[in-house]
Amino acid sequence: MTLTEKLLAKLSEWKPQGTGRHALSAAAPGWAVALSADRAESLSCLVWELTLSRTEPAADGFTLKAWAAGVAARVTGLLEPLRLLEVDEARGEALLRSDAPAQKGAGVAYYEVRLNGTDRATVRRFAADRTHSGREQVAFALTHEVLAKLAGDIAG
Repeated sequence: MTLTEKLLAKLSEWKPQGTGRHALSAAAPGWAVALSADRAESLSCLVWELTLSRTEPAADGFTLKAWAAGVAARVTGLLEPLRLLEVDEARGEALLRSDAPAQKGAGVAYYEVRLNGTDRATVRRFAADRTHSGREQVAFALTHEVLAKLAGDIAG
């Protein structure tokens, strides 16, 4: 079973109880997924953070830059396409963000994907007001199908 199929199956069975943030984990060959959501329903959830961790070493010659470029090219289910902003080989980090952030009045919202080495990826969404400095993390709604595809696209 692929990562996408495994996560989709786990999401369809997920029935968190009570209020507050809920966590879900799933594993497939080579990957572990951790999902934090503010709400989960039968077809979708309000995602706070999605983290993928590689459980087996990456293939020889696989680089952070190649992974980042691949993620930017493969991820298609979000509101905005992702663009690779920076690869810092010395720190072992890559940063991708929405190519054109969604505008809402004086504010903007954008996705951010951080890659740490070739073994960890974190997806979050942020909102910022153009009239003030700073940003804040916000939850974002995705259907289970889009969420599972996103994880599969990041894993490659």
